[in-house]
Parts: sequence; C-alpha cells; structure tokens
Amino acid sequence: MRLSTRKLLDRSFSSLGIISILLMVVTLLVILVPIFTRGSGAFVFRGTIEHRRLLLERFQRGDERKFEAEMDAVRQARQPVYDMIRSFEARQQLQLDALLAPLNTLAERDDSIGRLVKRRLKRISADEPFLENVEEIGKLAGRLKEHDDAASIQSEIQTLENGVKQIESRTEALVELNEALHELLGPAPGGPRPVLPRKQYGQTRWDRAQVKLHQLLYVEDWDYGGEGMGKKVYVPRVDQFRGTEIEPLFGYVEAHAEDLLRPRLTFYWGFLTDKPLDIHLFGGIWPELVGTIYLTLGAILFAVPIGIIAAIYFTEYTKPGKIVSFLRTCVSTLAGVPSIVFGMFGLAFFLNFCHIPKGVLAGSLTLALLILPTIIRSAEEAIRAVPQTYREAALSLGAGRWHTIVTVILPAALPGILTGTVISMGRAAGETAPIIFTAAASVAAVLSLNPMAAWSDPTAALSWNIYNLCTEHEAVDEIRHVQFGMTAVLIGVVLLLNLTAIVMRARVSKKLKG
Repeated sequence: MRLSTRKLLDRSFSSLGIISILLMVVTLLVILVPIFTRGSGAFVFRGTIEHRRLLLERFQRGDERKFEAEMDAVRQARQPVYDMIRSFEARQQLQLDALLAPLNTLAERDDSIGRLVKRRLKRISADEPFLENVEEIGKLAGRLKEHDDAASIQSEIQTLENGVKQIESRTEALVELNEALHELLGPAPGGPRPVLPRKQYGQTRWDRAQVKLHQLLYVEDWDYGGEGMGKKVYVPRVDQFRGTEIEPLFGYVEAHAEDLLRPRLTFYWGFLTDKPLDIHLFGGIWPELVGTIYLTLGAILFAVPIGIIAAIYFTEYTKPGKIVSFLRTCVSTLAGVPSIVFGMFGLAFFLNFCHIPKGVLAGSLTLALLILPTIIRSAEEAIRAVPQTYREAALSLGAGRWHTIVTVILPAALPGILTGTVISMGRAAGETAPIIFTAAASVAAVLSLNPMAAWSDPTAALSWNIYNLCTEHEAVDEIRHVQFGMTAVLIGVVLLLNLTAIVMRARVSKKLKG
C-alpha cells in the first residue's frame, strides 16, 4: 500500500471518529438539555402564597409572622371575589323563595294536589343545601305535571318549571365557577376544611395558576359548524353571568391575579428532602431517592464480591476446556437476558420459593443478578490486563498464588474493576423491571436509615415512580415538573457515579504509578 493511500485512510478514519464523537455529543445534548431544563422547574419556580402556606403548615418552614402579614393582604384582595359570589347566591335564594309562594298557595287546597304539595314542602327548608331544595322543587313540578288534575294548575306548573330551569342553569354555572376558584385559590373562607391536601390549597406554582386562571375565565367547547371534525373553542365564562352580580368578577380576577396569589421566585431545595404529599401533587422525592440508594448499594454489596471471585477463578485458576467455555457462555448469555426476566425470576425464586418479603433485600438480590455478568466481564478483563511479569516477580520472591492475587494482581487491576463496578451501579440505579415485582411500591414510607431495619420493607424508587407518575397518575399533566425533576435527579445520580469512577480510577492509577 502506498504511503499516500495509507495517510488518506488514516485521515478518513480519524475524521469518521471525530464525526462520531460529535454526533454522540449532539445526541446527548438534544436528550439531556430539555430534561435538565424542565427538571430544574422542580427546584426553581415562581411559588405562590399557597406554596408558602403549604411549607409552613406541612413542613414547618418559613417565617410565620411575615407569612401572616402577607396572607392578610391576600385575604383583602380575595374578599371582593367572595362578596360577589355571596351577593349572587342571595339573589338566587330570593328567586327560590319566590317559587315557594305559589307552592304555599297550592298546599292550602283541600284535595290531592294540596296534600301532595304539603308533604313535599316538608322536605324543603333553609337548613337543607340550596341545590337540594332546587332539585326537590323540580321533582315536585314534574310530579304535579303528571297529576290527573294538572290542567287546573297549568299556570302554576309553568311558573315552577320556568323558575327552576332558570335557577338550575345559573346554579350549575355557579358550581363550576366555585370549583374553578377552589382549584385556583383554595377553599373559600369560613367553609369546612377538606380532607385531601389537594383540596386544602390553591395553586402553589404560578405556571399552573395561569392554566387554572384560563380555565376559570373560559369554558371549553366544540364548534361543529365547519367541515370535518369539530374544532375546540374557548367561550368566555362571563357570558353565563351577564347582568348578574358575578359579571365583574372575571375582569377583577384577571386584573388582580398576582395580588390574589403573590407569586415570587422560589428555590425549593426541599424537592430532594421532603416527603411527597397526596401522591406527589406536593412535596418532594425523599422516599424515592433513599430507596434508589438502598437498592443500588445493596446490589453492589452482593454482586461485587461474587463477580470478583468469579473473575479470579476464570483468569487465574481454570484451564481452557469445555466446562470453562460453557460457563463463559452462560455469563455472556445472562448479560443479554431482558431485565423483565430477572424481575420474574426474583418474584418466583426470592419471594415465592425463599419466602423473602417484598422489599429492599429481594430487590437488591435481583439487581445483583442483573449486573453480575457486567462485573464479572469487567473484572476479568482488568485482571487479564495486568502484565504477566507482575505474577512472575511475585512468585519468584516466594509469594503463593493467592497471596500474589490479593497483594499484586487485584491492586493493579483495581482501576478497571472500579470502572465496571460504577457502570453497574448506574445501571442498577436506573432499572425498573427487576424491582417491579420484588421491591418497588408506588406509595411507601421513607426507609429507616438503619439498614438492618430497612431490608424487609418495600420502597419507592426513582425509576419505578417516574414510570408510574407518567402513565398511571390521575393528574399526570399537573405534575410534569415532578416527572422531569425525578428524571433529572436520576440522571444526575448516574452521572455522579460515573464521575466518581473517573476520579477514583485516576487516583488509584496515580498511586500505582507513583
């Protein structure tokens, strides 16, 4: 081969290598930058007064005096909203009372109609909820319409039906408005405290508050006037309340949204250290983080000693043969087995056969089997890379085989073994399928910091809960920041492990050379 041809090929291969590296870097940036950008929203965002109230009530963090002063200003800003609603409800009550007048007149009749109305009026009282009274009057109007003597009271029936229809349409619209206000601002003052945390607080994040504000101002509808499928349109909700006391409410809320919620830039470091509330609608990811660390360290604790011993056996004690080839084939085959198979094996063997409870121990053992082939291969290659002269020099000084392996070969192979171990840790931290049946739980208590007390407990894990929150959560669109935040934390943990491997390998190599 000519020298010019060889140089051309060398440059071509070098260019291809550089292009491949650049493509890999660009691909990683395309994948990781959006994840970390959106994941940062779990830590840095514009938190509302509802977020500060949640932190103070649930996690005892914040200045109570400053919060109360700020909350007083918020209550004053919200008061006109609730005053408008109460005025509207009072008007609706007057209309309902107006319907009772013809009913009281009918109750005075000395016939079957009078007796029917008299019995039904006993179910209507000021102590009953407003909506139930309206519903009861509507049922009574329907019952009177079917009466044999309905023709004699046709005008009264028509008055009742028209009044109930008007009140019901406005009342249904009011119920939807109250629900939208509840989601935006939290429960109205003076009402009972809801049980679920999601009902106890309004929007804690300004970005979600803007979404809920749009839902309060507009009603989603569909326009089928054109050709093809219907088109989604947004109709101003104020159209339902034209000419009523509530009409100014919508303009007020839109103009004073920031006064109602007081958003300000917040750094929420508690996302890593707080417990989740109401299935991750609030709070942090502390149980998932602790569970992932336990499962990863447990897998390494079981897999590394077995993997290193197996690698020493393959490289230092065995001779080429059919049995060794078969064992190597088994190790290579295990490396390619789908992870879900390991999960099913862990369920069948550790839980059903060995009767180990579903928890950290069973999950760690299953993950240990998953990463064991990688550790064996990496340790084996690292031991093979140790020069033969090291062995000969140790044996010539009178050291035995095992003493040579422990004091000479393993220290020299340690950088490669560490690299394989940490790569395996990264895989164990990110696996989902093996722990579904053996360790993971969608909702679990925070594991004890005492390892001996935590082995038998099921645990949450970052990988499993990311999948769970993205596919099965009832409010999946409202917790996108949690999903991306969990993903960013998991990637950060894996990158940190790999960085640790690089630093440790560099230090060990430096000591060996020095």
